Amino acid sequence: MATEIKVPTLGESVTEATVARWLKPLGAAVAVDDPLVELETDKVTLEVNATAAGTLSEITAPEGTNVAVGAVLGLIGEAGVAVAAAPVVATAAPAPVAAPAASASDVLSPAVRKLIDDNKLNPTAIAASGKDGRLTKEDVQSYLDARVTTASAPLAAPAPVAAPAPRPTPPAPKPVVPSGPRLRADREERVRMTRLRQRVAERLKEAQNTAAMLTTFNEVDMTNLLALRNQYKDVFEKKHGVRLGFMSFFVKAAIAALKELPAVNGEIDGADLVYKNYYDIGVAVGTPQGLVVPVVRDSDQLSFAGIEKAINGLGKKARDGKLSMEELTGGTFTISNGGVYGSLMSTPILNPPQSGILGMHKTQDRPVAINGKVEIRPMMYLALSYDHRIIDGREAVTFLVRVKDAIEDPQRLLLEV
Repeated sequence: MATEIKVPTLGESVTEATVARWLKPLGAAVAVDDPLVELETDKVTLEVNATAAGTLSEITAPEGTNVAVGAVLGLIGEAGVAVAAAPVVATAAPAPVAAPAASASDVLSPAVRKLIDDNKLNPTAIAASGKDGRLTKEDVQSYLDARVTTASAPLAAPAPVAAPAPRPTPPAPKPVVPSGPRLRADREERVRMTRLRQRVAERLKEAQNTAAMLTTFNEVDMTNLLALRNQYKDVFEKKHGVRLGFMSFFVKAAIAALKELPAVNGEIDGADLVYKNYYDIGVAVGTPQGLVVPVVRDSDQLSFAGIEKAINGLGKKARDGKLSMEELTGGTFTISNGGVYGSLMSTPILNPPQSGILGMHKTQDRPVAINGKVEIRPMMYLALSYDHRIIDGREAVTFLVRVKDAIEDPQRLLLEV
């Protein structure tokens, strides 16, 4: 009896996913707990594992299909059972029927499909060089190039005739450069947005449309923090097994400022203002699939080493696509470090329903006035984007000044003063 492969529960408020890729081909042997298919939601990417051993006998939801929770993705049949690519209609006297190979047109990527449709090609007439007999974009382009070469080949030379009287040679025509939408389309690649990127786009636009969003800026002198880090980084890593980075200091500085200015840690819920007396700090992480914001729970109760370990662990999970729904929800405030990509200044967008986000940037030597003299100091621009509906300008500016003061005198964080 076949075992159904179903879409599992995806988490709170998530009811649909997209089949990103099948990890086992049709007809492959399957063991219990083998990963079979990768699903992509608007928050995480997760694998669906086999609940029974046997053969992957049917795939009912191919890659790119949107599926709801509980939907059947495919079937696991008994080991060794022949797999048919399509159902066979039984007759009065059925006979064994060989399983037909999957058509090349059934496994086309979006870019290849568009190239074939635009040029009105038959995919079965093109030699495929991709994995499992799939057509690649290069296969189609080579076919088109060969067709153009054949069409433009010179005809057989005609019989010689008497040369006509010489005439003045007309000017050579200017070469015609192909142009137009069709040529442009051949040089484009259309890829469907992932559900994660679609959801990120929706949430960012929602934040712009809903919140009265403003950004205030300041700059911080990193001299003392760099000196402290350089002095203790080796012994810190040796004792705690994790590198001492800047993020733990900024998390600690933000928490101290949030405690003084609770509106920055709050949110609007209908007609209510919700002030939160806990500090779950989201840390924005860029991944190949899009931006995610895993949350460090109860950050105020963690040491510097605890914060660094938590951020490193969540960052690795994010890059590997292994974050759980719980690790991505419920943050009260977010910190985004565009400096790791070289950003000198930006205006971060709120992560709703949060009311504030702190943007860190690249540390760069700049001339600054110190006690009436110009000195070169390692400076960083800070940005706080905030929802003006709940946070006043005075509170926003004060918050950023408190972060600046703590970073410029990091011993205050250690002493909690």
